[in-house]
Amino acid sequence: MPRKNIDIQVPDLSGKRAVVTGASDGIGLGLATRLAAAGAEVIMPVRNRLKGEKALDKIKQVVPAAEISLRDLDLSSLNSVESLGQTLRVEGQPIHILINNAGVMTPPNRQETADGFELQFGANYLGHFALVAHLLPVLKAGQARVTSQVSIAPNQGAINWEDLNWEQNYQGMKAYSQSKIALGLFSLELDRLSQAGNWGISSNLSHPGVAPMNLLAARPELGRSKDTPGRRIIRSLSEWGIILGTVESAKLPALMAATAPEAKSAALYGPSGPGHLEGAPAEQRMYSRLRNTEDAKRIWKISEELVKADFPKG
Repeated sequence: MPRKNIDIQVPDLSGKRAVVTGASDGIGLGLATRLAAAGAEVIMPVRNRLKGEKALDKIKQVVPAAEISLRDLDLSSLNSVESLGQTLRVEGQPIHILINNAGVMTPPNRQETADGFELQFGANYLGHFALVAHLLPVLKAGQARVTSQVSIAPNQGAINWEDLNWEQNYQGMKAYSQSKIALGLFSLELDRLSQAGNWGISSNLSHPGVAPMNLLAARPELGRSKDTPGRRIIRSLSEWGIILGTVESAKLPALMAATAPEAKSAALYGPSGPGHLEGAPAEQRMYSRLRNTEDAKRIWKISEELVKADFPKG
């Protein structure tokens, strides 16, 4: 079934510095490519340098004049997050765009980060929380827009307040939903604190819909030796043009949220098609689980204690 070509215009980003986590493949690679093509200087923090170099080469094949470089980052290690923050602060250049895109999804068995947190909660959420804390001075200097990539998962599940690390009765999908709910609550609280403290930072959310991304692909390091059945179904439906999006269309909501002049702070952007699974990007109604400001304040306070990050309130 032929697909309608979907795309958006990206404004001229010359003179802007952008940081995209998870940019070595999939949606993140697409985002980094489009930002570079629009003239931004793009920083790609990567865990795997070899993979990062290959991604950088792919971008330069499309955008030969791309101003793009790698930095080291393992979101499952708070020491690594702090090190990147220090590196970028020492470089002293304002950051204008930060896209918190990287993530892991549903390891079949519970795994922990280097700091002892359940992997999804630690890498998807706490790592990004700490990253924003460490980058706050250069984000303020750049009057940055911070876009955090969630998914359709925060529209279900809940935060397991009594066992954030899922030490009892681990369930991969519920833990994944929790990590994305926490990321969403954090993003909205970041915007509220910025407004109250005159930080000049705007924060919003995006979700890619459903497309054959690498989150559910074979990941031996996560205990997954082959693609999940769900990914195989998603890939087939996407190829047939039925309901679901493509990797190319899935990057557009984050691209809109991070760059469009009309994109709002404290808003959610995602596909506008049936079930918000695919289609052109547009603003969407905020998920009910992300509307509770008390939950946002609670997870923020807990996160500050867990990561021991210096996150000033003014």
